[in-house]
Amino acid sequence: MTVFESIAVILAFSAVASYLNHRFIRLPSTMGLMVAGISFSALLILLGKLGLIDAGHAVKFVSSIDFAGLLLHGMLAFLLFAGALHVDLSDLRSQRTPVIVLSTVGVLISTLITGTLFWYAAQAFGLQLSFIYALVFGALIAPTDPIAVMGLLKQANAPKSLEIKIVGESLFNDGVGVVVFLTLLGIAVGGTQPTVSGVSLFLLEEAVGGALLGLILGYFTFLLLRSIDEYEVEVLLTLALATGVYALAEAVHVSAPIAIVAAGLLIGNHGRELAMSDKTRTNVDKFWELIDDILNAVLFVLIGLEMIALSFVWSHLAIGLVAIVITLLARFVSVWLPINIMRLRRTFAQGAVPILTWGGLRGGISIALALSLPLSPERDLILFVTYVIVVWSILGQGLTLAPLIRKVSQSKPLDSPPEDHR
Repeated sequence: MTVFESIAVILAFSAVASYLNHRFIRLPSTMGLMVAGISFSALLILLGKLGLIDAGHAVKFVSSIDFAGLLLHGMLAFLLFAGALHVDLSDLRSQRTPVIVLSTVGVLISTLITGTLFWYAAQAFGLQLSFIYALVFGALIAPTDPIAVMGLLKQANAPKSLEIKIVGESLFNDGVGVVVFLTLLGIAVGGTQPTVSGVSLFLLEEAVGGALLGLILGYFTFLLLRSIDEYEVEVLLTLALATGVYALAEAVHVSAPIAIVAAGLLIGNHGRELAMSDKTRTNVDKFWELIDDILNAVLFVLIGLEMIALSFVWSHLAIGLVAIVITLLARFVSVWLPINIMRLRRTFAQGAVPILTWGGLRGGISIALALSLPLSPERDLILFVTYVIVVWSILGQGLTLAPLIRKVSQSKPLDSPPEDHR
């Protein structure tokens, strides 16, 4: 099957699934499309087990899709840029300390707790898993997914301060999580023993280098946008910026996710305010909202279809269910500890910890990182458990996030007083 034919099949399935969900099922878009993909995969697997069809063709088709490459080296550039484009920089600046702490320290805490507890769980189930690979799993499952988070928060009516914290954290912790993942994977595969100073410098280079690259190219694009008033050209400039920044960041080995978020924030705020007419602003917004909706549809359909290519083992399912509890516990600690320390100098909304814990959804990025692991005995276990957690996260936590917010708002005032910066 050619690339064009593969794209045609995926888009056709996404379109039909979107229609059926909107017309009959009426789940939130991300959940409805994932359910459609999972249901279709389950049906094919069942029919194949009954001998009614040869499911091998479907498995071959799904396996031929380079999900990790497609997301990490393609779709993520557009999805992160579209998300950052609509984040108010003044709101983000007001929450900068929690966002920075949660997206860095929080990721490290979550990685350590998840990896350690997952290693103990694997030993209890009699599964072979080295401690370093358990930490690799902790790193790939630690980042929250902005693609899943932003769509659901729009419908959950979360308090503004908490929404900015969750969205801001999820936009920036991808870059940190990927760097931690690559560092630990290098140790697992190559047996290297990096120093603390070396890892810290690597993290700094990736994060700061990515941010600087995104801001420089974003500012250059801002100057071009300000010099003309022709929305077709300006839309094309933003498209070139999204692809160019991400590709260049990968080429010079700085964090591409952080670079694209920095560029998107600059264009979405200063660019929209100072360099675009009302007509241009409207068309740029519509273009990127459409790109975001289409790619989200494709992404969550692919996540659902990926189930058909997984190797099913009962022990993997059992430890996957245990891992759900482990990741939630790790998420709780990685939120509760920093927030209670920060509360010494600033005020947080009541209910911040449970909402931030439950709203930390995992998505396609975790699956893509798991798929990028080299072939090894640990890979099948990590991939299957990651899939179980992502499906639970999107469907279980996603469906109950809005009720949780309503319940907390009824028992506690969610609107916090102005933050204290003593």
